[in-house]
Amino acid sequence: NDAYIPKLVVWFGFVLSGATVFLLPLDVANNEGYAGCAGFDTAFCGGLDMDLFWTIIYWLIPVWVFFLIPISTFYYEADDGMLMVGTSVGVKPNSRIKEAVKYETFVVIIFGLIFALSYLFLNTTSIPVREVIGPDYDAVTPYSITPINTTNATFSASQLEPMGVEDVEVLSANFVNKTLGTIKLTVNPSVFYAGLMAWMGWFLFALFGAVGMAALPLDLILAFVNRPRHMDAVEFAEAQVMLRDRVNELVNVGELLKLEREEKAQQNGGKGGGWLNREARRAAAEEKKTLLQFKQAVYLLEEDTEDFANCTANYKNYNPLIPIGSLLFGICALIVSLFWVLHIILYMLPKEPVTPFLNTYFRWFDKWFPLFGVLSVAIFSFYLLICAVKGCFKFGMRFLFFQVHPMKLNKTYMSSFLFNIGLVLLCALPVVQFSVSAFQDYARNTTINQVVNVQLNYLRFFGWFWRNKVFEYALLVIILLTCVYLGFRPRDSRGSNSLQLRDRLRARRG
Repeated sequence: NDAYIPKLVVWFGFVLSGATVFLLPLDVANNEGYAGCAGFDTAFCGGLDMDLFWTIIYWLIPVWVFFLIPISTFYYEADDGMLMVGTSVGVKPNSRIKEAVKYETFVVIIFGLIFALSYLFLNTTSIPVREVIGPDYDAVTPYSITPINTTNATFSASQLEPMGVEDVEVLSANFVNKTLGTIKLTVNPSVFYAGLMAWMGWFLFALFGAVGMAALPLDLILAFVNRPRHMDAVEFAEAQVMLRDRVNELVNVGELLKLEREEKAQQNGGKGGGWLNREARRAAAEEKKTLLQFKQAVYLLEEDTEDFANCTANYKNYNPLIPIGSLLFGICALIVSLFWVLHIILYMLPKEPVTPFLNTYFRWFDKWFPLFGVLSVAIFSFYLLICAVKGCFKFGMRFLFFQVHPMKLNKTYMSSFLFNIGLVLLCALPVVQFSVSAFQDYARNTTINQVVNVQLNYLRFFGWFWRNKVFEYALLVIILLTCVYLGFRPRDSRGSNSLQLRDRLRARRG
Protein backbone atom coordinates (compact mmCIF):
# COMPACT_ATOMS: atom_id res chain seq x y z
CA ASN A 1 0.00 0.00 0.00
CA ASP A 2 1.81 3.11 -1.22
CA ALA A 3 -0.72 5.56 0.31
CA TYR A 4 0.60 8.54 -1.61
CA ILE A 5 -2.24 10.87 -0.57
CA PRO A 6 -1.84 10.25 3.20
CA LYS A 7 1.94 10.66 2.82
CA LEU A 8 1.46 14.08 1.22
CA VAL A 9 -0.98 15.08 3.96
CA VAL A 10 1.52 14.01 6.64
CA TRP A 11 4.50 15.75 5.03
CA PHE A 12 2.68 19.04 4.46
CA GLY A 13 1.06 18.71 7.89
CA PHE A 14 4.46 18.61 9.57
CA VAL A 15 5.54 21.60 7.47
CA LEU A 16 2.38 23.47 8.50
CA SER A 17 2.85 22.74 12.21
CA GLY A 18 6.48 23.83 12.08
CA ALA A 19 5.58 26.95 10.09
CA THR A 20 2.91 27.86 12.67
CA VAL A 21 5.40 27.81 15.54
CA PHE A 22 8.32 29.32 13.63
CA LEU A 23 6.10 32.12 12.33
CA LEU A 24 6.25 33.60 15.85
CA PRO A 25 10.02 34.31 15.83
CA LEU A 26 9.63 35.66 12.28
CA ASP A 27 6.90 37.96 13.59
CA VAL A 28 9.22 39.04 16.43
CA ALA A 29 11.97 39.93 13.96
CA ASN A 30 9.52 41.71 11.64
CA ASN A 31 8.21 44.15 14.31
CA GLU A 32 5.20 45.15 12.20
CA GLY A 33 3.09 45.67 15.33
CA TYR A 34 5.08 48.78 16.16
CA ALA A 35 2.97 51.91 15.59
CA GLY A 36 5.73 53.61 13.65
CA CYS A 37 5.51 50.98 10.92
CA ALA A 38 2.42 52.85 9.68
CA GLY A 39 4.82 55.21 7.91
CA PHE A 40 6.51 57.71 10.21
CA ASP A 41 9.21 55.46 11.78
CA THR A 42 9.97 52.36 9.73
CA ALA A 43 13.64 51.86 10.63
CA PHE A 44 12.94 48.79 12.77
CA CYS A 45 10.17 47.27 10.63
CA GLY A 46 10.66 44.23 8.43
CA GLY A 47 7.94 45.10 5.94
CA LEU A 48 6.37 41.62 5.75
CA ASP A 49 2.59 41.35 5.82
CA MET A 50 2.40 39.08 8.88
CA ASP A 51 -1.36 39.52 9.10
CA LEU A 52 -1.67 37.72 5.75
CA PHE A 53 0.68 34.93 6.87
CA TRP A 54 -1.22 34.36 10.11
CA THR A 55 -4.58 34.40 8.29
CA ILE A 56 -3.35 31.64 5.98
CA ILE A 57 -2.30 29.59 9.03
CA TYR A 58 -5.66 30.19 10.74
CA TRP A 59 -7.50 28.61 7.81
CA LEU A 60 -5.06 25.83 6.91
CA ILE A 61 -5.02 24.23 10.37
CA PRO A 62 -8.79 23.48 10.56
CA VAL A 63 -8.72 22.33 6.92
CA TRP A 64 -5.97 19.85 7.80
CA VAL A 65 -7.43 18.72 11.14
CA PHE A 66 -11.07 18.33 10.12
CA PHE A 67 -10.83 17.53 6.41
CA LEU A 68 -7.52 16.27 5.03
CA ILE A 69 -6.40 14.12 7.98
CA PRO A 70 -9.79 12.39 8.51
CA ILE A 71 -10.35 11.72 4.81
CA SER A 72 -6.77 10.42 4.48
CA THR A 73 -7.34 8.13 7.44
CA PHE A 74 -10.59 6.79 5.98
CA TYR A 75 -8.96 6.40 2.56
CA TYR A 76 -5.94 4.58 4.00
CA GLU A 77 -8.05 2.17 6.06
CA ALA A 78 -10.92 1.74 3.61
CA ASP A 79 -9.69 -1.70 2.51
CA ASP A 80 -9.34 -3.03 6.06
CA GLY A 81 -12.31 -5.30 6.65
CA MET A 82 -11.99 -5.10 10.42
CA LEU A 83 -12.09 -1.29 10.51
CA MET A 84 -14.52 -0.05 7.90
CA VAL A 85 -18.16 -1.02 7.75
CA GLY A 86 -19.20 -2.28 4.34
CA THR A 87 -15.85 -3.83 3.46
CA SER A 88 -15.88 -6.85 5.73
CA VAL A 89 -14.75 -10.27 4.58
CA GLY A 90 -17.15 -11.89 2.13
CA VAL A 91 -18.70 -8.59 1.03
CA LYS A 92 -17.82 -6.87 -2.21
CA PRO A 93 -15.47 -3.97 -1.31
CA ASN A 94 -16.70 -0.46 -1.96
CA SER A 95 -14.55 2.11 -3.68
CA ARG A 96 -11.88 3.43 -1.31
CA ILE A 97 -12.54 7.02 -2.36
CA LYS A 98 -16.30 6.57 -2.07
CA GLU A 99 -15.92 5.03 1.38
CA ALA A 100 -13.63 7.83 2.55
CA VAL A 101 -15.93 10.57 1.20
CA LYS A 102 -18.93 9.01 2.93
CA TYR A 103 -17.33 9.15 6.36
CA GLU A 104 -15.72 12.53 5.73
CA THR A 105 -19.10 14.05 4.83
CA PHE A 106 -20.35 13.18 8.29
CA VAL A 107 -17.26 14.79 9.90
CA VAL A 108 -17.60 17.97 7.83
CA ILE A 109 -21.31 18.35 8.66
CA ILE A 110 -20.76 17.93 12.41
CA PHE A 111 -17.80 20.29 12.72
CA GLY A 112 -19.20 22.69 10.13
CA LEU A 113 -22.29 23.15 12.30
CA ILE A 114 -20.14 23.62 15.40
CA PHE A 115 -18.00 26.26 13.69
CA ALA A 116 -20.96 28.11 12.16
CA LEU A 117 -23.07 28.21 15.33
CA SER A 118 -20.16 29.17 17.56
CA TYR A 119 -19.25 32.09 15.28
CA LEU A 120 -22.88 33.19 15.07
CA PHE A 121 -23.27 33.51 18.85
CA LEU A 122 -19.72 34.06 20.17
CA ASN A 123 -18.05 36.38 17.67
CA THR A 124 -17.93 39.48 19.89
CA THR A 125 -14.89 40.73 21.78
CA SER A 126 -15.21 43.37 24.52
CA ILE A 127 -11.88 45.19 24.71
CA PRO A 128 -11.33 47.34 27.84
CA VAL A 129 -10.37 50.97 27.19
CA ARG A 130 -9.62 53.97 29.37
CA GLU A 131 -11.05 57.35 28.36
CA VAL A 132 -8.64 60.30 28.27
CA ILE A 133 -10.01 63.82 27.64
CA GLY A 134 -7.53 66.49 26.58
CA PRO A 135 -7.80 70.30 26.88
CA ASP A 136 -8.94 72.68 24.19
CA TYR A 137 -6.17 72.90 21.63
CA ASP A 138 -7.31 76.26 20.29
CA ALA A 139 -5.32 78.03 22.97
CA VAL A 140 -2.20 75.99 22.35
CA THR A 141 0.73 77.30 20.37
CA PRO A 142 0.51 75.53 17.01
CA TYR A 143 3.29 73.31 15.74
CA SER A 144 5.39 74.51 12.90
CA ILE A 145 6.82 72.19 10.28
CA THR A 146 10.18 72.86 8.74
CA PRO A 147 9.71 72.84 4.97
CA ILE A 148 11.86 70.64 2.78
CA ASN A 149 13.05 72.18 -0.45
CA THR A 150 12.51 69.09 -2.55
CA THR A 151 9.75 68.24 -4.92
CA ASN A 152 7.25 65.50 -4.03
CA ALA A 153 8.75 65.13 -0.53
CA THR A 154 6.87 63.03 2.02
CA PHE A 155 6.27 64.03 5.61
CA SER A 156 8.90 62.95 8.15
CA ALA A 157 8.81 63.04 11.94
CA SER A 158 12.09 64.95 11.85
CA GLN A 159 10.22 67.96 10.47
CA LEU A 160 8.37 68.47 13.78
CA GLU A 161 9.85 70.75 16.43
CA PRO A 162 10.97 69.07 19.67
CA MET A 163 8.53 69.01 22.59
CA GLY A 164 8.61 72.15 24.69
CA VAL A 165 7.21 73.32 28.03
CA GLU A 166 3.83 74.10 26.47
CA ASP A 167 3.51 70.52 25.24
CA VAL A 168 4.22 69.13 28.69
CA GLU A 169 1.57 71.43 30.20
CA VAL A 170 -1.00 70.25 27.65
CA LEU A 171 -0.25 66.60 28.36
CA SER A 172 -0.43 67.19 32.12
CA ALA A 173 -3.87 68.78 31.75
CA ASN A 174 -5.39 65.58 30.33
CA PHE A 175 -8.32 64.11 32.29
CA VAL A 176 -8.03 60.35 32.81
CA ASN A 177 -11.20 58.42 33.65
CA LYS A 178 -10.37 55.91 36.39
CA THR A 179 -13.23 53.63 35.36
CA LEU A 180 -12.48 51.32 32.47
CA GLY A 181 -14.91 51.25 29.59
CA THR A 182 -15.27 48.66 26.84
CA ILE A 183 -15.41 48.66 23.07
CA LYS A 184 -17.37 45.80 21.54
CA LEU A 185 -16.08 44.59 18.22
CA THR A 186 -16.99 41.71 15.92
CA VAL A 187 -13.92 39.65 15.12
CA ASN A 188 -13.48 38.37 11.59
CA PRO A 189 -14.00 34.64 10.94
CA SER A 190 -10.30 33.82 10.55
CA VAL A 191 -9.38 35.27 13.97
CA PHE A 192 -12.42 33.67 15.61
CA TYR A 193 -11.64 30.21 14.25
CA ALA A 194 -8.03 30.64 15.35
CA GLY A 195 -9.36 31.28 18.85
CA LEU A 196 -11.74 28.34 18.65
CA MET A 197 -8.99 25.98 17.46
CA ALA A 198 -6.67 27.29 20.17
CA TRP A 199 -9.31 26.75 22.85
CA MET A 200 -9.97 23.20 21.66
CA GLY A 201 -6.26 22.43 21.42
CA TRP A 202 -5.56 23.81 24.89
CA PHE A 203 -7.26 20.82 26.53
CA LEU A 204 -4.79 18.52 24.76
CA PHE A 205 -1.77 20.77 25.21
CA ALA A 206 -2.41 21.39 28.92
CA LEU A 207 -2.39 17.61 29.51
CA PHE A 208 0.09 16.22 27.01
CA GLY A 209 2.40 19.25 26.97
CA ALA A 210 2.67 19.14 30.76
CA VAL A 211 3.33 15.40 30.84
CA GLY A 212 5.92 15.77 28.08
CA MET A 213 7.78 18.59 29.84
CA ALA A 214 8.39 16.24 32.77
CA ALA A 215 8.80 12.98 30.83
CA LEU A 216 11.03 14.08 27.93
CA PRO A 217 14.13 15.00 29.99
CA LEU A 218 13.73 11.89 32.17
CA ASP A 219 13.43 9.47 29.25
CA LEU A 220 16.43 10.99 27.45
CA ILE A 221 18.59 10.70 30.55
CA LEU A 222 17.35 7.15 31.23
CA ALA A 223 18.29 6.24 27.65
CA PHE A 224 21.88 6.99 28.65
CA VAL A 225 21.66 5.28 32.06
CA ASN A 226 20.17 2.11 30.50
CA ARG A 227 22.37 2.19 27.37
CA PRO A 228 23.36 -1.17 25.83
CA ARG A 229 26.29 -2.87 27.56
CA HIS A 230 28.15 -6.01 26.60
CA MET A 231 26.71 -9.16 28.24
CA ASP A 232 28.63 -12.12 29.53
CA ALA A 233 27.40 -15.69 28.96
CA VAL A 234 25.28 -15.84 32.14
CA GLU A 235 23.56 -12.48 31.51
CA PHE A 236 22.97 -13.44 27.89
CA ALA A 237 21.27 -16.74 28.88
CA GLU A 238 19.07 -15.07 31.54
CA ALA A 239 17.96 -12.31 29.19
CA GLN A 240 17.26 -14.76 26.40
CA VAL A 241 15.10 -16.95 28.68
CA MET A 242 13.21 -13.91 29.97
CA LEU A 243 12.45 -12.64 26.46
CA ARG A 244 11.40 -16.12 25.29
CA ASP A 245 9.00 -16.42 28.24
CA ARG A 246 7.47 -13.04 27.47
CA VAL A 247 7.05 -13.97 23.80
CA ASN A 248 5.28 -17.20 24.80
CA GLU A 249 3.05 -15.33 27.24
CA LEU A 250 2.02 -12.79 24.61
CA VAL A 251 1.35 -15.57 22.07
CA ASN A 252 -0.98 -17.15 24.64
CA VAL A 253 -2.64 -13.80 25.27
CA GLY A 254 -3.18 -13.30 21.53
CA GLU A 255 -4.77 -16.73 21.21
CA LEU A 256 -7.02 -16.06 24.19
CA LEU A 257 -8.13 -12.73 22.72
CA LYS A 258 -8.89 -14.42 19.40
CA LEU A 259 -10.93 -17.18 21.07
CA GLU A 260 -12.82 -14.65 23.18
CA ARG A 261 -13.79 -12.60 20.14
CA GLU A 262 -14.90 -15.69 18.20
CA GLU A 263 -17.07 -16.84 21.13
CA LYS A 264 -18.72 -13.41 21.46
CA ALA A 265 -19.37 -13.29 17.72
CA GLN A 266 -21.07 -16.69 17.87
CA GLN A 267 -23.16 -15.74 20.92
CA ASN A 268 -24.35 -12.45 19.40
CA GLY A 269 -24.82 -13.80 15.89
CA GLY A 270 -22.25 -11.36 14.53
CA LYS A 271 -24.04 -8.36 16.09
CA GLY A 272 -22.99 -6.17 19.00
CA GLY A 273 -24.94 -5.84 22.22
CA GLY A 274 -26.00 -2.25 21.51
CA TRP A 275 -25.06 0.92 23.35
CA LEU A 276 -28.33 0.91 25.30
CA ASN A 277 -27.24 -2.29 27.01
CA ARG A 278 -25.15 -1.37 30.06
CA GLU A 279 -23.49 -4.77 30.30
CA ALA A 280 -22.59 -4.67 26.61
CA ARG A 281 -20.98 -1.25 27.01
CA ARG A 282 -19.00 -2.44 30.01
CA ALA A 283 -17.85 -5.55 28.15
CA ALA A 284 -16.84 -3.46 25.11
CA ALA A 285 -14.86 -1.07 27.33
CA GLU A 286 -13.11 -3.98 29.04
CA GLU A 287 -12.29 -5.56 25.67
CA LYS A 288 -10.85 -2.28 24.40
CA LYS A 289 -8.73 -1.86 27.52
CA THR A 290 -7.44 -5.44 27.21
CA LEU A 291 -6.51 -4.91 23.56
CA LEU A 292 -4.68 -1.67 24.40
CA GLN A 293 -2.78 -3.40 27.18
CA PHE A 294 -1.86 -6.21 24.78
CA LYS A 295 -0.53 -3.70 22.23
CA GLN A 296 1.41 -1.93 24.97
CA ALA A 297 3.01 -5.20 26.08
CA VAL A 298 3.95 -6.03 22.47
CA TYR A 299 5.53 -2.61 22.00
CA LEU A 300 7.57 -2.91 25.21
CA LEU A 301 8.68 -6.41 24.19
CA GLU A 302 9.87 -5.05 20.84
CA GLU A 303 11.81 -2.33 22.65
CA ASP A 304 13.49 -4.83 24.97
CA THR A 305 14.25 -7.18 22.08
CA GLU A 306 15.96 -4.34 20.23
CA ASP A 307 17.98 -3.48 23.34
CA PHE A 308 18.94 -7.15 23.71
CA ALA A 309 20.14 -7.23 20.11
CA ASN A 310 22.21 -4.08 20.68
CA CYS A 311 23.85 -5.74 23.67
CA THR A 312 24.67 -8.94 21.79
CA ALA A 313 24.56 -9.45 18.02
CA ASN A 314 24.63 -5.73 17.11
CA TYR A 315 26.94 -4.63 19.90
CA LYS A 316 29.95 -4.04 17.63
CA ASN A 317 27.86 -2.01 15.17
CA TYR A 318 26.04 0.03 17.82
CA ASN A 319 26.89 3.75 17.74
CA PRO A 320 28.15 4.74 21.22
CA LEU A 321 27.40 8.41 20.49
CA ILE A 322 23.63 7.77 20.58
CA PRO A 323 23.36 7.46 24.40
CA ILE A 324 25.81 10.35 24.87
CA GLY A 325 23.63 12.47 22.58
CA SER A 326 20.56 11.40 24.58
CA LEU A 327 22.27 12.53 27.78
CA LEU A 328 23.21 15.93 26.35
CA PHE A 329 19.74 16.52 24.92
CA GLY A 330 18.24 15.29 28.19
CA ILE A 331 20.21 17.85 30.20
CA CYS A 332 19.22 20.62 27.75
CA ALA A 333 15.59 19.51 27.90
CA LEU A 334 15.73 19.52 31.70
CA ILE A 335 17.04 23.09 31.71
CA VAL A 336 14.40 24.28 29.23
CA SER A 337 11.60 22.57 31.21
CA LEU A 338 12.87 24.10 34.44
CA PHE A 339 13.03 27.55 32.85
CA TRP A 340 9.47 27.17 31.56
CA VAL A 341 8.19 26.20 35.03
CA LEU A 342 9.98 29.15 36.66
CA HIS A 343 8.71 31.51 33.95
CA ILE A 344 5.12 30.37 34.49
CA ILE A 345 5.41 30.89 38.26
CA LEU A 346 7.31 34.19 38.19
CA TYR A 347 5.84 35.93 35.14
CA MET A 348 2.67 34.39 33.80
CA LEU A 349 0.56 33.52 36.85
CA PRO A 350 1.03 36.56 39.16
CA LYS A 351 -1.23 39.53 38.50
CA GLU A 352 1.87 41.70 38.61
CA PRO A 353 4.87 39.70 37.31
CA VAL A 354 7.64 39.19 39.85
CA THR A 355 10.24 39.45 37.08
CA PRO A 356 10.21 39.42 33.27
CA PHE A 357 12.64 36.46 33.52
CA LEU A 358 13.01 34.99 29.99
CA ASN A 359 11.92 38.29 28.44
CA THR A 360 14.96 39.94 30.06
CA TYR A 361 17.20 37.23 28.65
CA PHE A 362 15.82 37.72 25.13
CA ARG A 363 16.10 41.53 25.32
CA TRP A 364 19.71 41.18 26.48
CA PHE A 365 20.50 39.43 23.21
CA ASP A 366 18.92 42.29 21.27
CA LYS A 367 21.60 44.63 22.59
CA TRP A 368 24.43 42.87 20.77
CA PHE A 369 23.06 40.13 18.44
CA PRO A 370 19.25 40.16 17.96
CA LEU A 371 19.26 36.89 16.00
CA PHE A 372 20.04 34.92 19.18
CA GLY A 373 16.92 36.33 20.85
CA VAL A 374 14.76 35.32 17.91
CA LEU A 375 16.33 31.83 17.82
CA SER A 376 15.71 31.46 21.56
CA VAL A 377 12.01 32.18 21.04
CA ALA A 378 11.95 29.53 18.30
CA ILE A 379 13.69 26.94 20.50
CA PHE A 380 11.49 27.50 23.55
CA SER A 381 8.31 27.47 21.45
CA PHE A 382 9.16 24.41 19.35
CA TYR A 383 10.20 22.53 22.49
CA LEU A 384 6.60 22.79 23.71
CA LEU A 385 5.36 21.13 20.52
CA ILE A 386 7.80 18.23 20.96
CA CYS A 387 6.67 17.86 24.58
CA ALA A 388 3.03 17.55 23.47
CA VAL A 389 3.84 14.56 21.23
CA LYS A 390 6.02 12.97 23.92
CA GLY A 391 3.34 13.54 26.56
CA CYS A 392 0.65 11.91 24.43
CA PHE A 393 2.76 8.79 23.97
CA LYS A 394 3.80 8.64 27.64
CA PHE A 395 0.23 9.17 28.87
CA GLY A 396 -1.08 6.46 26.53
CA MET A 397 1.57 4.02 27.70
CA ARG A 398 0.81 4.54 31.38
CA PHE A 399 -2.98 4.89 31.52
CA LEU A 400 -4.27 3.03 28.43
CA PHE A 401 -7.04 5.51 27.61
CA PHE A 402 -6.26 5.34 23.90
CA GLN A 403 -4.00 3.52 21.47
CA VAL A 404 -0.35 4.59 21.54
CA HIS A 405 1.21 5.76 18.28
CA PRO A 406 5.01 5.56 18.56
CA MET A 407 7.21 7.24 15.96
CA LYS A 408 10.16 5.03 15.02
CA LEU A 409 12.28 5.07 11.89
CA ASN A 410 10.95 2.58 9.30
CA LYS A 411 8.57 1.11 11.92
CA THR A 412 5.68 3.61 11.96
CA TYR A 413 2.28 2.92 10.38
CA MET A 414 0.61 5.60 8.32
CA SER A 415 -2.30 5.70 10.79
CA SER A 416 0.20 6.61 13.54
CA PHE A 417 1.64 9.38 11.38
CA LEU A 418 -1.84 10.79 10.74
CA PHE A 419 -2.75 10.62 14.43
CA ASN A 420 0.43 12.38 15.51
CA ILE A 421 0.23 15.12 12.90
CA GLY A 422 -3.36 15.78 13.94
CA LEU A 423 -2.22 16.10 17.57
CA VAL A 424 0.67 18.39 16.60
CA LEU A 425 -1.61 20.68 14.55
CA LEU A 426 -4.18 20.87 17.35
CA CYS A 427 -1.43 21.89 19.78
CA ALA A 428 0.31 24.34 17.40
CA LEU A 429 -1.99 27.33 18.01
CA PRO A 430 -2.09 26.82 21.82
CA VAL A 431 1.73 26.72 21.75
CA VAL A 432 1.81 30.01 19.83
CA GLN A 433 -0.75 31.61 22.14
CA PHE A 434 1.09 30.39 25.23
CA SER A 435 4.44 31.62 23.89
CA VAL A 436 3.04 35.04 22.95
CA SER A 437 1.61 35.45 26.46
CA ALA A 438 4.85 34.20 28.02
CA PHE A 439 7.05 36.52 25.95
CA GLN A 440 4.65 39.45 25.88
CA ASP A 441 7.32 41.98 26.83
CA TYR A 442 9.73 40.78 24.18
CA ALA A 443 7.08 40.15 21.48
CA ARG A 444 5.05 43.29 22.15
CA ASN A 445 5.53 44.57 18.58
CA THR A 446 4.34 41.40 16.87
CA THR A 447 1.17 41.17 14.82
CA ILE A 448 0.08 38.01 16.64
CA ASN A 449 0.32 39.85 19.97
CA GLN A 450 -2.47 42.19 18.85
CA VAL A 451 -4.61 39.15 18.08
CA VAL A 452 -3.86 36.96 21.12
CA ASN A 453 -3.63 39.52 23.91
CA VAL A 454 -6.28 41.90 22.60
CA GLN A 455 -8.96 40.28 20.44
CA LEU A 456 -8.88 36.69 21.67
CA ASN A 457 -8.20 37.57 25.30
CA TYR A 458 -11.57 39.33 25.55
CA LEU A 459 -13.56 37.11 23.21
CA ARG A 460 -16.98 36.10 24.47
CA PHE A 461 -16.94 32.81 26.46
CA PHE A 462 -13.44 31.75 25.37
CA GLY A 463 -11.74 34.84 26.81
CA TRP A 464 -12.75 33.87 30.35
CA PHE A 465 -10.42 30.87 30.24
CA TRP A 466 -7.47 32.96 29.07
CA ARG A 467 -8.01 36.00 31.30
CA ASN A 468 -8.25 33.78 34.39
CA LYS A 469 -5.25 31.69 33.28
CA VAL A 470 -7.22 28.44 33.67
CA PHE A 471 -5.03 26.51 31.25
CA GLU A 472 -1.77 27.90 32.66
CA TYR A 473 -2.72 26.76 36.17
CA ALA A 474 -3.73 23.35 34.81
CA LEU A 475 -0.45 23.07 32.90
CA LEU A 476 1.63 23.87 36.00
CA VAL A 477 -0.31 21.50 38.27
CA ILE A 478 -0.05 18.61 35.80
CA ILE A 479 3.69 19.22 35.39
CA LEU A 480 4.23 19.02 39.15
CA LEU A 481 2.00 15.94 39.54
CA THR A 482 3.79 14.22 36.65
CA CYS A 483 7.18 14.94 38.24
CA VAL A 484 6.01 13.32 41.49
CA TYR A 485 4.53 10.32 39.67
CA LEU A 486 7.60 9.74 37.50
CA GLY A 487 9.78 10.11 40.57
CA PHE A 488 8.19 6.97 41.99
CA ARG A 489 7.69 5.15 38.65
CA PRO A 490 10.37 6.37 36.22
CA ARG A 491 10.21 3.36 33.86
CA ASP A 492 7.33 1.76 32.00
CA SER A 493 6.39 -1.63 33.47
CA ARG A 494 7.71 -4.51 31.42
CA GLY A 495 7.23 -8.23 31.92
CA SER A 496 4.53 -8.10 34.61
CA ASN A 497 2.00 -6.62 32.16
CA SER A 498 1.82 -9.71 29.95
CA LEU A 499 1.52 -12.02 32.96
CA GLN A 500 -1.33 -10.00 34.48
CA LEU A 501 -3.07 -9.79 31.12
CA ARG A 502 -2.81 -13.54 30.52
CA ASP A 503 -4.12 -14.38 34.02
CA ARG A 504 -7.05 -11.94 33.66
CA LEU A 505 -8.09 -13.42 30.30
CA ARG A 506 -7.92 -16.95 31.68
CA ALA A 507 -10.03 -15.93 34.69
CA ARG A 508 -12.67 -14.39 32.41
CA ARG A 509 -12.91 -17.62 30.44
CA GLY A 510 -13.30 -19.58 33.66
